[in-house]
Amino acid sequence: MRWLKVIAVLVITIAGCGGKIEKTEIVPLDKVPAAAMDAAKTKLPDVKFDTAWKTKNGNYEIRGKSAEGKVRDLQVTEAGKVVEVD
Repeated sequence: MRWLKVIAVLVITIAGCGGKIEKTEIVPLDKVPAAAMDAAKTKLPDVKFDTAWKTKNGNYEIRGKSAEGKVRDLQVTEAGKVVEVD
């Protein structure tokens, strides 16, 4: 009976880890559209951006660090509209 509980917990844990992963394609910062980079720099001016991904929905997620070392990222459309800031 105890093994059934252990197996049930493992199955639930594994099923819960199957969340959708949005980041699909790493994009060099110089290949991110200018409008998207300009919007990111305007929204988070103190952040030095170092990584970008193109998500499944076509947006760009751009990540960097602030002067204090805090990791910040945002999601921007190709046209430069900020969708989400973290």
